[in-house]
Amino acid sequence: MTFKEQVLQGIPDKLPPPKPVDTSISHAPKRKQILSHDEEKLALKNALRYFNTSWHAELAKEFYAELKEYGRIYMYRFKPGYEMHARPIDHYPAQSQQAAGIMLMIQNNLDPAVAQHPDELITYGGNGAVFQNWAQYLLTMQYLAMMSDEQTLHMYSGHPMGLFPSSKDAPRVVVTNGMMIPNYSKPDDWEKYNALGVTQYGQMTAGSYMYIGPQGIVHGTTITVMNAFRKCLPFGESPKGKIFLTAGLGGMSGAQPKAGNIAGCITICAEVNPTAARKRHQQGWIDELQENIDDLVKRTKQAVTKKETVSIGFVGNVVEVWERFYTEEIHIHLGSDQTSLHNPWSGGYYPVGLGYEASNDLLKNDAKAFKEEVQKSLIRQVDAINQHAARGTYFFDYGNAFLLEASRAGADIAGKNNNEFRYPSYVQDILGPMCFDYGFGPFRWVCTSGKPEDLSTTDQLALHILEEIKQNSPAEIQQQMQDNITWIREAENNNLVVGSQARILYADAEGRQKIAIAFNEAIASGRITAPVILGRDHHDVSGTDSPYRETSNIYDGSRFTADMAIHNVIGDGFRGATWISIHNGGGVGWGEVINGGFGMLLDGREETKAKIKNMLFYDVNNGIARRSWARNEEAVFAIKREMKRTPHLKVTLPQMVDEDILDNLG
Repeated sequence: MTFKEQVLQGIPDKLPPPKPVDTSISHAPKRKQILSHDEEKLALKNALRYFNTSWHAELAKEFYAELKEYGRIYMYRFKPGYEMHARPIDHYPAQSQQAAGIMLMIQNNLDPAVAQHPDELITYGGNGAVFQNWAQYLLTMQYLAMMSDEQTLHMYSGHPMGLFPSSKDAPRVVVTNGMMIPNYSKPDDWEKYNALGVTQYGQMTAGSYMYIGPQGIVHGTTITVMNAFRKCLPFGESPKGKIFLTAGLGGMSGAQPKAGNIAGCITICAEVNPTAARKRHQQGWIDELQENIDDLVKRTKQAVTKKETVSIGFVGNVVEVWERFYTEEIHIHLGSDQTSLHNPWSGGYYPVGLGYEASNDLLKNDAKAFKEEVQKSLIRQVDAINQHAARGTYFFDYGNAFLLEASRAGADIAGKNNNEFRYPSYVQDILGPMCFDYGFGPFRWVCTSGKPEDLSTTDQLALHILEEIKQNSPAEIQQQMQDNITWIREAENNNLVVGSQARILYADAEGRQKIAIAFNEAIASGRITAPVILGRDHHDVSGTDSPYRETSNIYDGSRFTADMAIHNVIGDGFRGATWISIHNGGGVGWGEVINGGFGMLLDGREETKAKIKNMLFYDVNNGIARRSWARNEEAVFAIKREMKRTPHLKVTLPQMVDEDILDNLG
């Protein structure tokens, strides 16, 4: 059967044979055994409802074995035999071009070159899933292949509930992930209901089909690292020869070392999983690998002496590096952590003192003991960080729940008033006031032709537009504009593409609109040979309510509310998005955040231009308005500027209270 025939078939008519486990790729760790015997039976009933009853006896045994062995039912035998990667859009069987674009994005998320645990349908972050099982994948692809532009596919945590009549102007797909009732939104709830097969953790862009590989994280990390050095170094001093120490090459890809190279520093990145570390090294995301701590110390000292720009991966635990660098008196200028601590008890973070395999064995056989070791390790890591901070290290939380989980473990992480942490979130100090409040965030696009030439054309168009906008930009955003001009000018040379021909670029509403319109016109004229898909990371101005990350610089008490993300998705849906998604979780963990995202297919039509103007405008300015109402000075400036540019925009502005009035009340 051809690829198109297999897609159209959906779940096959004949039961495929069992598939052996592919030992050449990374697999998800075993999940917590949390179901009672009756709940295990319910999980099997839930899984078997996808299949012909004549298969149930055989599949029940197999799925039960999967549930006991892995803690989840993945339905490995139903993984299709064709290669998983983003194909050119015209290679997909589809009645709707919009649906074909979504199929392309789904396959990109599951590409082994992109995905962290592809056989378990997990794209990144340890548990960021596109689907819960392979039956869901097969059905979804079949539905997308057969749907028209007057239908909408509704996705319930990976499950395709069905195709419903709608309209040409409606989204083609509506995605929800993990939307639990609040009283049932704790970590163990997630484990239980995911094991039952009724919900999943979609992360940010995994379950919404908008992940573009490490590049998506690289740019935000680059902006963060560049500005962190600006904060901790004397004005004008170069990051050359300065150390940025971090961790996590598996769950969060190879972003940190690539970002460090672009920023011009020495990046030391620890990773406990040898397979993940070697994969990123082979892909070119990290320059060197060291597997011995003594060799790492020697090589680091050499790089400092020579003032190199280099990224060095260490196959081992980052706690060892923090502690050893302290005794060796190696000065760390910047410190962070990008392990998947939103998922601390299921392999998102590995404890010091145990190797990778030993940790996985402990996780599999004694989850309670594994949790205890993780918490001990976090305490040790914080103690070492505190020692370095006393010597002048600038440490920031990268929004991965490091500070949160360290505090829960009992680490010495509390700030002066015990209401805040000792160290800031990178959003509080950097991305919030410098980017999000001004409307700058991770705009991204994918060239559906699969041609590097089309991507190069989009780079040139975006660069030209940013340079034009910068000429008339106020002083407040000149640095942001220049950083992004530098990024897009060098993007092709930095070899950032993994999987689809995609690009990320921090831009504000004006930039996003003008760039998208330019792409649409280039598609219409044939300068770009196929449609372009627009999207963004959910980690943005408006899409995410997250008190310890995206909205951590909101100080009016509303950072624990989620109105903004909900409004964003609804507003994008009726303003022209091709698909929309809303998730419980993403980045910092289940129950800690609500994430909203979108995708939009540009096809060169005039009608698409109107959607660009309406949807991209709202997608950004909704967040600026909320940030302005929280009295964020930069956001007040930005929304006032936008109201001057856009006469139909009218936003409620805050009146500033004189603090003396409040202080004198008694």
